[in-house]
Amino acid sequence: MEKGELLDRYAAGERQFAHVDLSNANLSGANLRDIDLTGANLTGTNLSWSFLSRATLAGACLRKADLRSAAIDNTNLDGALLGGAIAAKADLRLSSWRDTELTWANFSDADLSGGDAVGANFDRGNLERAKLDNTNLTGAQLMEANLRRTSAIAVNLSEANLREAHLEGANLRGATLVRANLTEANLTGASLRSANLSEADLHRAILVGADLCEATGDRADWSRADASGAYLLKASFQHCQFVRSTLDEVFLLQSDLSGANLRGASLRKADLSSTIFKEANLSDSNLEGALLVGARLLRSQLDGAKLTGCCIENWQIEGMNLETIDCQYVFVQFDRARKQPFDRFPSTGSLQPQQLTQTYEGETTAIEIDIDGDMDWEALAFTLSKLSLELSDLTLAVKSFSATEKGNVLQLSVNRPTNGAILRKRFLELYPHIRDRLKRHRRSIYPLLGFPTPRTPPPAPKTPPPPPPLPGKDKRLQLYQETAKQIQFILLNQEPHQFVENVERLLEYLETRGIATQEIQKKIIGQAILQRAKKDEVFRENLLRWEKTASKAARFSTVGKAVKVAIALLWPQPHPPPSP
Repeated sequence: MEKGELLDRYAAGERQFAHVDLSNANLSGANLRDIDLTGANLTGTNLSWSFLSRATLAGACLRKADLRSAAIDNTNLDGALLGGAIAAKADLRLSSWRDTELTWANFSDADLSGGDAVGANFDRGNLERAKLDNTNLTGAQLMEANLRRTSAIAVNLSEANLREAHLEGANLRGATLVRANLTEANLTGASLRSANLSEADLHRAILVGADLCEATGDRADWSRADASGAYLLKASFQHCQFVRSTLDEVFLLQSDLSGANLRGASLRKADLSSTIFKEANLSDSNLEGALLVGARLLRSQLDGAKLTGCCIENWQIEGMNLETIDCQYVFVQFDRARKQPFDRFPSTGSLQPQQLTQTYEGETTAIEIDIDGDMDWEALAFTLSKLSLELSDLTLAVKSFSATEKGNVLQLSVNRPTNGAILRKRFLELYPHIRDRLKRHRRSIYPLLGFPTPRTPPPAPKTPPPPPPLPGKDKRLQLYQETAKQIQFILLNQEPHQFVENVERLLEYLETRGIATQEIQKKIIGQAILQRAKKDEVFRENLLRWEKTASKAARFSTVGKAVKVAIALLWPQPHPPPSP
């Protein structure tokens, strides 16, 4: 059919032109909306700048056709042949491409958003800077295709073949790549944030500097892949294969690599803070200079792993064998302001066999700390507050306090297993410093907390003072006064489920020292609870809630009885339930 005849019949209202032969015709700029060219021969046809919206081109042959800047939106191209066609900057939105053949075709800068291209063959095609947002490319063939800087947000590439494809700088945010073949694909600098790569094959793929934050890639194969400097924050890569992969300087913070195989992988200077390695295999891996701050290595393998220069602040290890690792020294603290580790262990020389195991392997939920001299309970409260700020995922509480022949022993309880040696060391660094500062600044701190300002001691008398009381009596009096202050502080700052147990321990401690506590029980405890309850509505509700949920032993303890008395004074009649 000649060009003129087609245009005349179309202008007359005819739309059915199935199986016509228009090969090599020049239809540039033609208006052919809603035309039916099913099975037509359009080989080498010039359709640039033409209008083919809502057209039917199913099964048509468009090999080497010129479709540049054409409007082909909402068009049916199922089973069409477009090998070698040029469709740069074409508008193909919402079109159907099922099982279409597009090898070596040029779709650079084209818009294929929202299309259906299931099973389409784009092998060695050019889709550079094209738009594939929300396009369905399930099972598509894109081997060695050029997808550089392509926008493919939320694209579906499940089971697609992207072997050796070029995806440098592509935007695949939220893409679905389940069981996709990305072997030797180049994804340098690509965005795969929140993408689903489950069971994908990334063998020998290049992902240098790629963004995979919050991505899911469980059971994917990353063997020998290069993801140096990639961002994998809060990602899930459970049971993945990272055998001999390169992950130098990656950001794997708060990710989950449970069951992953990282045997022989390189993770030099990687940031693995708060990452989970549960039953993972890190044998023969290189972790030199890596940050394992808060990392959880649970029943994982580290045989032959290199850990020299790692930062292990607050790491959690359980069921680990550290005797076969290659490690000369580690850092046990991390400076977040300067973003660098410090406090080398050992301070000089190299680690001796079993030294790291003996010092840092024991994880516990109860930390014992030896305290020289009498306990300053105010300093303890501020020290625990400081530790809670530094270790936001840990909850610390006083479990017990006892006196021994050599000194006092404080036992802290922790909400999860943690490294006792590191926590103990940090406490002993903070406590003396906070105690000294508290002594110097107590007069300015008390008003901020609503406490009476401490009285200024009277000037020294001119006449010689009377002889001091016996040391034993004076010591007990001082201990009584300090403990009474601590009890008052605890009652005014902690909730009932906390202060009942803590104050009971302090009372027991005084009694073991032969100091009567009746005065404290009568005046300080009840008055402090009542005073706080009258001012703090939330605290009043917490008192009621505690009375209903506390154990029998807690309710009938000395402090528990004081709480019940306070409740009776506050609510002479049956009290209402606490607000939800």
